[in-house]
Amino acid sequence: MTNFSRSAHQCLNNTDNQNLTGVLEFYLMKISEDPNLWPILFVLFLSMYLVTVLGNLLIILAVNLESQLHTPMYFFLSNLSFTDICFISTTVPKMIVDNITHKSVISFVGCLTQMSLLILFGCMDYMLLTVMAYDRFVAICQPLQYSLIMNSCFCVFLVFISFLFSLMDSQLHNLIFLKFTYFQDVTISSFFCEPTQILKLDCTENFTKNIITYFVGAIFGSVPISVILFSYYKIIFSILRIPSSSGKYKAFSTCGSHLSVVCLFYGTSIGMYLESILAHSPRKSMVSSIMYTIVTPLLNPFIYSLRNKDIKNALRRLYSKKF
Repeated sequence: MTNFSRSAHQCLNNTDNQNLTGVLEFYLMKISEDPNLWPILFVLFLSMYLVTVLGNLLIILAVNLESQLHTPMYFFLSNLSFTDICFISTTVPKMIVDNITHKSVISFVGCLTQMSLLILFGCMDYMLLTVMAYDRFVAICQPLQYSLIMNSCFCVFLVFISFLFSLMDSQLHNLIFLKFTYFQDVTISSFFCEPTQILKLDCTENFTKNIITYFVGAIFGSVPISVILFSYYKIIFSILRIPSSSGKYKAFSTCGSHLSVVCLFYGTSIGMYLESILAHSPRKSMVSSIMYTIVTPLLNPFIYSLRNKDIKNALRRLYSKKF
């Protein structure tokens, strides 16, 4: 029996259907039910959150203060770092507070708000990675026209379009979920308001809304990855035409950090998406959610700082100026 029919079967077989038409709050799943682990988890996730925020703030600071980093690539990187801070801040602070208070309750409005912001900043991450792929495509495939094409006004325009695209995706999901009228349960099998988990709680026209939701997600997910794949197809084709091996390495090294982050983001997001649909254990799905919402933003600053000489040199200069 598929997830769609199984969910519908549960709603039909529940004689009361729990009649949850005026839900005011949802209950989120705790990371662990063992009280002895709560202090350890509190320290762990708080540390990860602070390291993520600090690492991304350092990148933003270095890009803005170092004139050598005033280029389109680092302009997009600073916006990506800001988006990562917002992205992780939609889930982790709430989870930390729940860990302290031992309460995992979120209001209906709060749940929709968290879900909306999560989709907004998550989609913004993908759009910025897409824009960065296009930037590398122009730099490698059309180097003589790079400064003309990637001017400051066009770069700001690309970031603005990315925000509008992400906002549209977020609001479309909100419109879909606002149509939910009956819920079979008020317990979300995640530590945050994950869209696929909320979708499983709905009992009204479940099949149709599943199709619409996944169709919207597929459309807004396929556009960025298509642009990234096409850009790297052109980039690889151009790099292979470079006669010297040192030239090939130099050209590809400018894409190494970006390609690593793209693989990390899409790998964890696809894993979370598949786990939320196919996994029978909520705990397994939660591991994928943690990887996507916490570990990925944590690793991004390290990838760009450790693999990028310009960022490392800028951070060293900032450190020397400070001390």
